[in-house]
Amino acid sequence: MGDSANGDRRPSPEALLREAEKSQRGRLKIFLGAAPGVGKTYEMLSAAQRRRRDNADVVIGVVETHGRAETEALTVGLETIPRKTIAYRERTLTEMDLDAILARRPRLVLVDELAHSNAPGSRHPKRYLDVEELLSAGIDVYTTLNIQHVESLNDVVARITRIRVRETVPDSVIERADDIELIDLTPEDLIQRLKDGKVYVPAQAERAVRHYFAAGNLTALRELALRRTAQRVDNQMVDYMRSHAIEGPWAAGERVLVCVQGGRKATATVRHAKRLADQLRAPWTAISVETTGASRASVAEQDSVVAALRLAERLGAEPVLIPGQDVADSVIDYARANNVTHLIVGKSQRPRWRQLLGGAITQRLINRAGGINIHVIEVPPERADAEPATPAVTAASGFDPWPFAIATLLVLAAVPIGIALREWLAVTNTALVFLTAVLIGAVLEGLGPSLLACLVAMLAYNFFFLPPLYTFTIAEPDNVVALFFFAVVAVIASNLAARVRGQALSARLRARHTDDLYQFSRKLAVAVTLDDLLWATAHQIALMLKVRVVLLLPPAEDKLTDKASGRPAGADGGARGSIAVRAGFPPEDMLDEADLAAAKWSWEKNHIAGRGSDTLPGGKWLFQPLRTGRGPLGVVGIIRDEPGPLLTPDQQRLLDALADQAALAIERVNLARDLHLARLQVETDRLRSALLTSISHDLRTPLASILGSASSLRSQDAMLDAPTKQALLGTIIEESDRLNRFIGNLLDMTRLESGALAPRTGLAELSDVIGSALHRAGTILAAHRVKLDLEADLPLLALDMVLFEQVLFNLLDNAAKHAPAGSLITIGASHDGDTVTLRVTDEGEGIPAAELERIFEKFHRAGGDRRRAGTGLGLAICRGFVEAMGGTISARNRNDRPGAVFIITLPVPIDTLPAEAEGDHTMTAAP
Repeated sequence: MGDSANGDRRPSPEALLREAEKSQRGRLKIFLGAAPGVGKTYEMLSAAQRRRRDNADVVIGVVETHGRAETEALTVGLETIPRKTIAYRERTLTEMDLDAILARRPRLVLVDELAHSNAPGSRHPKRYLDVEELLSAGIDVYTTLNIQHVESLNDVVARITRIRVRETVPDSVIERADDIELIDLTPEDLIQRLKDGKVYVPAQAERAVRHYFAAGNLTALRELALRRTAQRVDNQMVDYMRSHAIEGPWAAGERVLVCVQGGRKATATVRHAKRLADQLRAPWTAISVETTGASRASVAEQDSVVAALRLAERLGAEPVLIPGQDVADSVIDYARANNVTHLIVGKSQRPRWRQLLGGAITQRLINRAGGINIHVIEVPPERADAEPATPAVTAASGFDPWPFAIATLLVLAAVPIGIALREWLAVTNTALVFLTAVLIGAVLEGLGPSLLACLVAMLAYNFFFLPPLYTFTIAEPDNVVALFFFAVVAVIASNLAARVRGQALSARLRARHTDDLYQFSRKLAVAVTLDDLLWATAHQIALMLKVRVVLLLPPAEDKLTDKASGRPAGADGGARGSIAVRAGFPPEDMLDEADLAAAKWSWEKNHIAGRGSDTLPGGKWLFQPLRTGRGPLGVVGIIRDEPGPLLTPDQQRLLDALADQAALAIERVNLARDLHLARLQVETDRLRSALLTSISHDLRTPLASILGSASSLRSQDAMLDAPTKQALLGTIIEESDRLNRFIGNLLDMTRLESGALAPRTGLAELSDVIGSALHRAGTILAAHRVKLDLEADLPLLALDMVLFEQVLFNLLDNAAKHAPAGSLITIGASHDGDTVTLRVTDEGEGIPAAELERIFEKFHRAGGDRRRAGTGLGLAICRGFVEAMGGTISARNRNDRPGAVFIITLPVPIDTLPAEAEGDHTMTAAP
């Protein structure tokens, strides 16, 4: 087996797939530095100049020289793609022009500062996403990055420098990089560059040396950069070995693997592996192999494996659980595939005779190790005061005679069949009948019953078929040999059949669990509310583990408080507040005070507590946190009324999988709710800002005019002539009317937002409403020409005349504001089937194409126009009123000339569709 395994050296499919994907993309090279100022941009430009001299097509997408003359000198001779400008908050920002680079399609593009956040309005929010698009287009990219911008190191850098970096790059970007070049500079040299003014201006440099650029900080950042680069190089080496089917190890770096087996040696080997990994400063992994024989192990041994894997995870290892036929072969194959240099295994505790028959795992590992260092750990003898092993479940694991009886009956049933066939077959051939019965017993009932069947079959074959018949005496030596080999073949065949049965049962169980988890994930995906999600989770856990379940989560107000602070619950390490039962199966399950205390401890400490755990093991319930990368979200509690261990190792892993899926789903629902609340907050802040702007400008302006005119009339009444007084009085009336319109718009919008608007519709002539609106807007339209273009025989419409008059007034007011004096405003109406369309057309500048959809938003003004008076609510009120009456409103620009067209479509009431009279626009409503 070992030779065949060693000879099967095929490339890893995953590694080959990654290589194929890379061949279709551009190559990414990252110039990585420990801190600003180490010379990343300078080295990137130097490498680009070397490529240019090799006739490569190199362009600059974006490079920040920060005014350094030696850096700017390296840009000479390199084509620079002009940056695009983006207007943002009355400022003009420049960003890399991604579309121009894609259209130019160079061989290599230089993109400085990979972690940069793009200006709002850009295609991608982050520059590394721009780089991803360039790579997908087959363009090579050189870029620069500081170690503090790596996402996984963000917290570490913050603790070192006491500065939280907001712009980060996912680790996956670095993992996908084809090359990483570390730009290293000693802290003393970098500090000297600061003092020489080569990084910052003198005042900034002095502050930087006292804070971020302290020698200790730079040393720590330098070590982080070196380690991250070494880790990436190590991963590249492993990928290369896998893609080229190279058998490890290559001892370029140390890797530790510990083989976890059941029994007392499990935790001892894990602790030894931790000590060795710390000495070597190497990553380490804990592996356990699930064989068909593992299912027959005692509960205590299975629990010891789970406990050892949990201990390894707490100590910083990566726990791995893999299925396999043979422990030694599976462990060695994994070690070679992952370039492991040290393998730790506990000394076998099996009796000597079992080691001679089955072979010791330790010896087989040593025989197949090759260049891997094997550490065999002697487990110290168990102390008298050691903790007792977990008691096995005696009631559930008692002896069951039925499988043995069934296997025996199968053999006995083969006797008459063999006797019947003896007339036509030789005696030696009748042995196949008994062998068939043994195989059937092995497939149906397993190894133990099949071994008993072998014994019964050998005795029956001797008693009924070997002369002298009906005795256990064997007269001929040839029959002794035949009987011996029959027993050997039966034992081997039953063993193989039992092993296949075990593998089939294990595969069937895994398939069922996989299908259950898939169905559970589908349920979680379609769950919209938190209550539905919690109910599905509780029901699924209870169904798959045959336990009672409760789910505890913090109150909603606690979550909102944590989100408002910008941190996950309990991120400061303190108490996370209270939790309460939110769901359960059965639904009536409740917790007493002691159980609630255990659940709260599990929630606060983010650790398992309760029955069978290390904390509060005497409890009735077992509580396990529901956690994601952001921290704990809640607690799941389970209980079973039967005595003994609550969960087997397989069930514990299944609970972990269910809890992880549920936690991610709960996080998704929470994030969706938080996003909704954040949008509401942003909208509220925007409306508040717009309202304050409106009040401070649009409402103060008419008040100032009224106050100025009234003050002039009071203080200079005797000095003013009659025309001047009339003009001032006219100003007061005009501005008061304008102020009244503004306040009316605010009140109308308040009614719309609160849902208090209920139109009082009745059949009305559209021409009457238009005439009323024109009369009311007479003053506003005094400087414009108005044209009516109404189709004859328009049907009656179900309108609230007051609201629809306000709609027309707002549209006419809007047209008068944006169209020049003396221009034409046209009001047209036409009837088409069961709808009537009304158009208000002006001859102004029109609406910017990008704002056609936003023109009806609250407080929005086309182009941010603040010159014309108004609150920005008129068109929003138009949409609200029209939709309340069952119609629609839209805006577009004119095709024949500059100008805007506002189109209102209203339904014709059913009982007015058939015309009762012609020419007089009158209709009779059905009674």
